Amino acid sequence: MPRNNSPPLPGKGRQVLALGGVSEENDSRYYLLKCLPVERSLVNTLKRIIEQTDTSAVKVFALIIQTLILISLVTFSIETLPGLSESSKQLLRRIEIVTVAIFTVEYALRLLVADNKIRFVFSFFGIFDLLAILPFYISTGIDLRAIRSVRFLRLFRMLKMVRYSKAIRRFHVAFLIAKEELALFLAAALFLLYFAAVGIYYFENEVQPETFASVFHSLWWSVVTLTTVGYGDVVPITVGGRVFTFFVLAIGLGVVAVPAGLVASALSKAREMED
Repeated sequence: MPRNNSPPLPGKGRQVLALGGVSEENDSRYYLLKCLPVERSLVNTLKRIIEQTDTSAVKVFALIIQTLILISLVTFSIETLPGLSESSKQLLRRIEIVTVAIFTVEYALRLLVADNKIRFVFSFFGIFDLLAILPFYISTGIDLRAIRSVRFLRLFRMLKMVRYSKAIRRFHVAFLIAKEELALFLAAALFLLYFAAVGIYYFENEVQPETFASVFHSLWWSVVTLTTVGYGDVVPITVGGRVFTFFVLAIGLGVVAVPAGLVASALSKAREMED
């Protein structure tokens, strides 16, 4: 029977697709239509695992990341030990490469599933996730001491714990609740620090010109006294200076107690909101 070599009629490909067949013209289109739901489902699954906390898979993922963060911090500390053998250094280096590789994949996945990628990159968590891996890539292959000092920023990996800890997230909510009161208290505390520095300068400058040489020199005493640390390296010796110190110490108790009370109250509200 002779073949019909006439060109396909317009719309014939659509008709074949509608009937369940696949022609050369619509083969790629049909493949895309078939794969799109699968890809969307995969992204949604990754999003649930990475961003939510209500399934066992999510908890396992969070536990793995937390463990890797702790391993990374431990190896970072071990690297500072003197007299490490070359084999130990190589082992620590391999552990560092593996952990950074996993953190990099995690960052890429979070970027992939983010609804607003630009917003994620510049968000609080996005910035610290990037800082957790960036020092490794900056210092790799570079021997300059000034550049290699950025490896100190590996400590930002500790802040990745914030994402996986309910307690720390609760602190974040508490801070948002009490941020205005804390900001006001911080401003008052800074004023008290300056006031204390000026006061002790006028009491002690004449008898201790080297220790209390200026208001700026007196700020160290002010910080140590108001925070009730009392190192004892800078102390007043005049009667007026000691009386003034007594009042500063009394105020310092409030400097410590007031924010603690604010945070405790805000944490209680945050727990109620969570429940």
